[in-house]
Amino acid sequence: MIKDTIVNGCDNAPHRSLYNALGLTAEELQKPLIGIVCSYNEIVPGHMNLDKIAEAVKLGVAMAGGTPIMFPAIAVCDGIAMGHEGMKYSLVTRDLIADSTEAMVKAHGFDGLVMIPNCDKNVPGLLMASARLNIPTVFVSGGPMLAGRVGGKKTSLSSMFEAVGAYHAGKIDDAKLNEFECKTCPTCGSCSGMYTANSMNCLTEVLGMGLRGNGTIPAAYSARIQLAKHAGMQVMELVKQNIRPRDVMTAAAIRNAITADMALGCSTNSMLHLPAIANECGVTFDLEEVNRISERTPNLCHLAPAGPTYMEDLNEAGGVYAVLKEISKLGLLDTSVMTCTGKTMAENIADAEILDDTVIRHVSNPYSATGGIAVLKGNLAPDGCVVKRSAVAPEMLVHEGPAKVFESEEEAIEAIHGGKIVAGDVVVIRYEGPAGGPGMREMLNPTSAIQGMGLGASVALITDGRFSGATRGASIGHCSPEAVSGGPIAYVKDGDIISIDIPAYKIELKVSDEEMAKRRAEMPIKKKENISGYLKRYAAMVSSADKGAILNY
Repeated sequence: MIKDTIVNGCDNAPHRSLYNALGLTAEELQKPLIGIVCSYNEIVPGHMNLDKIAEAVKLGVAMAGGTPIMFPAIAVCDGIAMGHEGMKYSLVTRDLIADSTEAMVKAHGFDGLVMIPNCDKNVPGLLMASARLNIPTVFVSGGPMLAGRVGGKKTSLSSMFEAVGAYHAGKIDDAKLNEFECKTCPTCGSCSGMYTANSMNCLTEVLGMGLRGNGTIPAAYSARIQLAKHAGMQVMELVKQNIRPRDVMTAAAIRNAITADMALGCSTNSMLHLPAIANECGVTFDLEEVNRISERTPNLCHLAPAGPTYMEDLNEAGGVYAVLKEISKLGLLDTSVMTCTGKTMAENIADAEILDDTVIRHVSNPYSATGGIAVLKGNLAPDGCVVKRSAVAPEMLVHEGPAKVFESEEEAIEAIHGGKIVAGDVVVIRYEGPAGGPGMREMLNPTSAIQGMGLGASVALITDGRFSGATRGASIGHCSPEAVSGGPIAYVKDGDIISIDIPAYKIELKVSDEEMAKRRAEMPIKKKENISGYLKRYAAMVSSADKGAILNY
């Protein structure tokens, strides 16, 4: 065992003296040391229950003959960070989480790990760390929030942001806005729709790193505590069998995750996180393959914000395994892959079934024959941009209109709320990419404002930044190369015609090559000044969005 190198023998007596200071017994030191990486904090609603999850995991480890030792990982609440300077510190934490976890594990010689994340960057950051460290690991998240209720209808965080847009449009009053505020987020947990946190927790099941139900069992359910105990027990089995993350997160598993993403209708942020995870696994992520997989994968789920169902509904309908079982009927998955259960995916999903086909449709009756995400390319985005097409109004799948260009999210919000955006427009927000932001802020505020103002079926938005999983509509992000790198988006002008054809995977700026060459010579790239600290280092090292916004060391 790894811990033997720092525990046993006379030369390790100083180490044992420090373990004594922790109150560990000689008996505990003879058992496998299992690191419990817990993201508990008191500022993120999705993490406020993780102390209870950690205690359950520790019980499970102890019951199965291990010694659990907990240490923390950070997390940012994207909802609270949304719309201000704090959002620049969201995506960047993914790498801080991976790096700090690596440091803690390497310094202390754990034999296995149980990762306890829940929210947006926390999940992929710990998946990246698990691949990098490659010791037996199981994930158990804190679980999704239950949906809220306003006016007899289920609601989620996207409903709240869109209510603000409706308020600015004069469609609701102060009392109704306050009702949304008080009732939208009723419990602990990751926000209740198929947003980024829940997308990544579901994909953790698909990747084989989380047990059944990890993505869907609500945070408020006692079944979540039971799952945590089983995760603690299961890591001990992985230690015994020496099953490691890179045995599980193979190239085939990554392709399975892309496929399930298409069927589930996950967040566009998965197209940032899966490449980064693949990179840590030594697997090449081909963005071109995303569309090839999408072309053959039916979209079976329309969870919020794409539709009226929520994570609690997906859980009751059979969960992620039911979706996997259904798309496996089309031969779309490699079900021979190993998982953290010690069994193959085929064995795991053998008894899964759809229990509610209004939540998970059968492959014979999909929402669409193609997947929930599309990668568009053209002269505006030579290296690609991403859209959650399952959340796009049918009339906006093909659109052409004049550009309204903004140099920041704040400028765009002011224009939208000021009534300066009209039907047919294509809003362009630039200099918000990984390096240009820096930090690639999520743009839930402007997209929600567009929806709330009643323009969701007539206005598109394009950015080199990214979107929350709560975003819906013709919202196209990750435009690469980004503006600060001299990408074409830096040279768009007000009134330029932009053509979007999502079914054909095309995006075009109707400006001649000669005019673009002239603009490149005349229009300077705008780099933000007065950047310091971690953001300065991040901006200098981060790759473009099409590469997953990974750090180039």
